[in-house]
Amino acid sequence: MRGWRKHARHLRAGLVLLAASSLVLTACSTGGDQSGEQEIGPEEKKSSEYPGYLANSELTTVNAGSAFGTASVASQLSGRLYPGAFVSGPTGQLVPNSDLVTTHEWMDGDQRNVLYTVTEDATYSDGTPVTCDDFLLAYTAGQMQEMFGSNMPLMEQVETVACAPENKKFLVKFQPGQGGQWRSMFGPGTVMPAHKIAERAEMSREELVNALYSQDPNQLGRVAEIWRFAFGLDHFIPEMHVSYGPFALDSVGEQGEVLLKRNDNYYGDPALIDNLVIWPIHSDVSEVTQQDNLLVADAAVSEPKWFDKETMGDNFEIEDVVGDLTDSLIFSDSGVFEQQWARQAFAACIDQEEIAKVSSEASGVEVPAVYTHAVNHNDPLARTLASVTKEHQETDMDKAGQLAGMTIRIGYLGEDERLQAMVDSIRQQCEPAGITVEEVTGGNVSAAFLEMDPETWLPSIDAFLGPINSRSQYGVNAPSLARVEELRDEERQLWEDLPGLPLSAEPHTFFISPQLANAVPYTGSTGIGWNMDRWYVQDAPESAESSTSEG
Repeated sequence: MRGWRKHARHLRAGLVLLAASSLVLTACSTGGDQSGEQEIGPEEKKSSEYPGYLANSELTTVNAGSAFGTASVASQLSGRLYPGAFVSGPTGQLVPNSDLVTTHEWMDGDQRNVLYTVTEDATYSDGTPVTCDDFLLAYTAGQMQEMFGSNMPLMEQVETVACAPENKKFLVKFQPGQGGQWRSMFGPGTVMPAHKIAERAEMSREELVNALYSQDPNQLGRVAEIWRFAFGLDHFIPEMHVSYGPFALDSVGEQGEVLLKRNDNYYGDPALIDNLVIWPIHSDVSEVTQQDNLLVADAAVSEPKWFDKETMGDNFEIEDVVGDLTDSLIFSDSGVFEQQWARQAFAACIDQEEIAKVSSEASGVEVPAVYTHAVNHNDPLARTLASVTKEHQETDMDKAGQLAGMTIRIGYLGEDERLQAMVDSIRQQCEPAGITVEEVTGGNVSAAFLEMDPETWLPSIDAFLGPINSRSQYGVNAPSLARVEELRDEERQLWEDLPGLPLSAEPHTFFISPQLANAVPYTGSTGIGWNMDRWYVQDAPESAESSTSEG
C-alpha cells in the first residue's frame, strides 16, 4: 500500500454507516478477573507483541468523570470498558445504548423527567448487576465537585435522583428549564462500580446509597477518596477494575501501557480482537513499530517523533482531521476570576485567530478559530450564532487594561508543546495590557486545580487549557433550527457570564495500518477507539512486486 495523507473534516460516509450500525448492535458488559501489575498479559508476553493503539492521552485513570480523567481524556481508554448510556458515533450522533439502559423522557410543565431502566443482563465482570447505585454515585460525584474532584457539569442541572438500593430503575428530575442535553449525562467512563467502592470503604450497599443521598461530607470522605483515586493506573488496584463493556482491563505495563482483553462474560457481540495494548501518548513505541504491531495512532501533531516518514510512509494511511472538540480556557470561579468583569477583561486581550494560527503551526494541521459556546464549532447551527459571536472577535486592550498588574496562571496537563505555544501566545497578546501570564503544567494538573484551596482561599490556577465538548460542558437546551432565537440568547448569556473561553478547534492526525480493519477516525471524547471492539487484524495486502515474483 502506498502511504498517503488525506486532509478531511468529514469522514467517509460508507465506512461511518457500517461501523456505526455495527456499534449499535454491540452491547456494553463486563470484564473477567484482573491479573497483577508485574505481568502484562497471558504467558508473560511482552506488550510490544500485541496489536497496539497509541492514544492521544496520558492514560492516567479509567475514571473519565474525574477532573483528572477529563484532562487526560480517560474516555479514550474507558469508552469500551464503561460505555455510556448513549454512545457517540463517528459523526457525533448519540446512539441509545439499549444493552445497558433504556430511557423514557417526559415533561411536567417546564421540568424534564427521565426514567432509566437498567437491563437485567447488564452486569459487571465479577457477576454483580449494574444498578441505579452506580448512577447515583456518578450523580453525587458530579454534584459534589470539589470533594470528589469531579468534572461533570451536567450533573449540576439535576434536581433529584430517585434510586432504591440495588434497583434496576431510577428517575432523574431536572431543575426547571434544564436538562436539554440529558443524553450526554452518564457518558463513557463516568459510571463507576459502586459495589467495589462500598467494599473498599467497608460499607453495605444500603449504607452507601444512604450516604450518597445525604451528601454529607462527613459520611462521604472515604467514598470520595476511593472514587477519585482508586481507578488510577499509576498505582493499579486490579480488584477495582471490573467493567461492563466488551473489553476488560487486564494489566498495566512499565510505560503505563494498558493491556485490554476480550470480556468473555460479555452478553453482547464479543470483541473481534482478543487483546489490545493501548499506549500512552508519550510512550517509546520503537519496539512496537519494529514488530509492525502499531496498528493505529491518534496524534496531536502531523509528524510525531516516533514516525519516520521515509521508513514508515507506506505502513499507514494518514489523515489530518479538524477535531470536534474545542481547545478552551475554563475559568476558576474564585480568585481573580471570581468576578465576571475580570473574565471579560482577560478575554478582551485574546485573539482567537492568532491562537488558531499558533496551534496550526505547532500541530501541522490547519484548525479554525472558535467563538461559540452553545454548540460545537462544526455543528451546522454554529453559523446561526454569527450575529452573536462577531462582536467578540476583536480584541479590546482598554477593556483588558482593567486587569493591569494582575497575574493569570494558566494550567494544562503534562508536557505539550502545542499547548505551551498557545499559552506563550496568550502571554504575548496580554502583556501590552499590563497582564502577566504564567504557565502551570505537570502530570497531575487538571480542572480540579481551579477549585479554591481552603488554606489560601485561592485556586491553584486561574484557568485550565484543554479540549472540551460544548454539549456536555455548557449543557444548553437541545439546539435545533426551531429554536434558533433561544439558542442565540443562550450563546449571548454564555458570553456575558463567560465560564470559559473558546479558542480554536483541536487538531488530530490519524495513522491507520492497512492490517487493521474497521478503524474509523473520530475526534470526540472517545477518540478513534469508539468502536475498537469491532477492530480486527487482517493479513497485510500482498505487494505488487511479490505477486509478480511468485507468478
